[in-house]
Amino acid sequence: MKIRVDRDACIGAGQCALVAGSIFDQDDDGLVVLLTDTPSDEFIAVARKAATLCPAKAIALEE
Repeated sequence: MKIRVDRDACIGAGQCALVAGSIFDQDDDGLVVLLTDTPSDEFIAVARKAATLCPAKAIALEE
């Protein structure tokens, strides 16, 4: 799985960092920061949950 984020679409809600803090963080402006674009198998489920919860749909998953 590959993760892509669209920082231009991000509204800084922070749901991604709350749900999957090992994959996502936020910068000083609250925008998403991708910590890894290829999560290990144990983090795939939380990556999917973060993408689902993102209100701006700024997270894309490529299988």
